Amino acid sequence: MKPVLLQLPFGVPLHAYGLLLTVSVIVGRMLAIRLGERAGIEWRLADRCATWTLAGAIAGARLLYVATNLDRFDSGLGAFACWEGGVVAYGGFLGGLAAAATFCRIHGISLLAWADSVAPSLCLGLSLTRIGCFLGGCDFGREWNGPWAVRFPAGSPAFVQQRLLGLLPADATSALPVHPAQLYESLAGVLLLSVVVVVRRRQQVPGQALVAFALGYGALRYLIEIVRADPDRGTIGPWSTSQFIAIATVVAATALLCVLRRKPAALAQRAASARGGCVHA
Repeated sequence: MKPVLLQLPFGVPLHAYGLLLTVSVIVGRMLAIRLGERAGIEWRLADRCATWTLAGAIAGARLLYVATNLDRFDSGLGAFACWEGGVVAYGGFLGGLAAAATFCRIHGISLLAWADSVAPSLCLGLSLTRIGCFLGGCDFGREWNGPWAVRFPAGSPAFVQQRLLGLLPADATSALPVHPAQLYESLAGVLLLSVVVVVRRRQQVPGQALVAFALGYGALRYLIEIVRADPDRGTIGPWSTSQFIAIATVVAATALLCVLRRKPAALAQRAASARGGCVHA
């Protein structure tokens, strides 16, 4: 655990999470614009769409955190204090999608083509930022004595939570061993990046890379939530907020996949009709 990597001039701390988030935003933006150009989106429009997507992601990530932790805010102004920490990845994905959809509709851009261009950046960002979470100690896992369990030091979020629950002796200098849930998500990002890249190379219609990411992340996030123990996630019925959104995302992505599967057949049938032929399903 190393939440502050080093001290910059004038005593400004360089936080691990902030650094990795910044790197993921810069690299992810450049990658999305490049892939957007390959998809036929003009560079300037892709650049502006990336800005809208990023702004929506920041707003969505913060809003979902505030919505699931209303008891932590004494005033409405506290909801805007992003520098104090508190964001939710799923809120970022949904906020970015909403902003991108608005921009694409205004400028006549294919939302599915843009979403496919952004999907690899989402995977990259997930893998990098969750390492920042691990170094910061947030989003920790449940108690576990397995072979790759980790112990966070005194003062860490896991230590504080376990102390409040009465799980630690008075002289404890570290938390009980827990699942490295942050690293599970980072590995999930690497796995999803591999899947999305393969799908992009073989896809027949726009939207298939988006579906691959949404289905993969929804399933993996649901499972990872089972071993998380941080108290800031909120609940909806028997599920955490992210598990509930994961279920909804998988359902929506499955519906979109069914629609996309009909498109190649429909396009082939139209081409055959134009030639005066026929297609047998």
